[in-house]
Amino acid sequence: MTGPNDAHDLRDVRIAELAPLPTRAHRSHQAYSCTNCGHWQRWFPHTPPPQCPVCADVRNELPEGGFAFRTAPEVDALVTTSWREAVPGVTEFWCDPVVGLGSHGWVLETADGLLGFEAAPWYTADALAELRRRGGLRVLASSHVHGFGGLWQLQDELDPPVVSVGVHDLTWTKAFRVTWPADDELELAPGITLVRTGGHFPGHSVLHDAGRGLLFCGDSLKIDLDEDGSARALSAHKAFHAQIPLSRAELRQMREIVGALEFDTVFSPFEFAAGVTTRHVLALVDHMLANPPSAAPVPMDVLAPSRTVLA
Repeated sequence: MTGPNDAHDLRDVRIAELAPLPTRAHRSHQAYSCTNCGHWQRWFPHTPPPQCPVCADVRNELPEGGFAFRTAPEVDALVTTSWREAVPGVTEFWCDPVVGLGSHGWVLETADGLLGFEAAPWYTADALAELRRRGGLRVLASSHVHGFGGLWQLQDELDPPVVSVGVHDLTWTKAFRVTWPADDELELAPGITLVRTGGHFPGHSVLHDAGRGLLFCGDSLKIDLDEDGSARALSAHKAFHAQIPLSRAELRQMREIVGALEFDTVFSPFEFAAGVTTRHVLALVDHMLANPPSAAPVPMDVLAPSRTVLA
């Protein structure tokens, strides 16, 4: 894995030094949300998009009755956005009823201001007011397209100076403008680093908060929860709906990269669980390498301290 993807990281960049965003003509285009997966696209105001690229991708299922889309006012009338403190220094945002895949947004308090990672499908006026009250967002980032949610809306409304997504996944970012494409590693705030894992998507990245021992894992992991919110099982996959497993090489890469990060709480785009540690993830990967390819969940009580890595 290479070092940071620029001669300096975001700690060395003053907000005033970042180039102002040009006038974005694409904002005159309509934002449409897929009724199946929730993915947002910009398209022409007089007609909805012909299809959803996320649903058409192998990782997702096609809608049963054909493609259909909602506009931003229609989504706003449909949902309520709520928020709570998930753990100290991290606020969780989500929507009821669930929109599409039902992604959650995480807002981290950092020494440099608020950092948003992933996004809820939509942010109502009161949710946006809460973020403005807290000073807005300095940085906005995401692991991959399944966690984008209403990221485009946060950029339109709050205009954070830095919007970062893995450079290999730029094809999915038509609804917003990436201001800082990330390579293998990028420190977004002191002690908080975006690290590319690949696997699920070529540019898939995790966010590691070293100081608090938190891993925002994107879809590198799926966490099955018990009713009390504790982790019941872990899994990893290339495609969850299609149950396509990761390749052996992808698992070994995941082991090398995620295994080097220390954490004891894991956040996906959909849930979080305390007590899921680096040791559990290493054990999961070793279990998957020791058995035929599978995307099935592995119970937590099976995940013992990692030992031998199999080829």
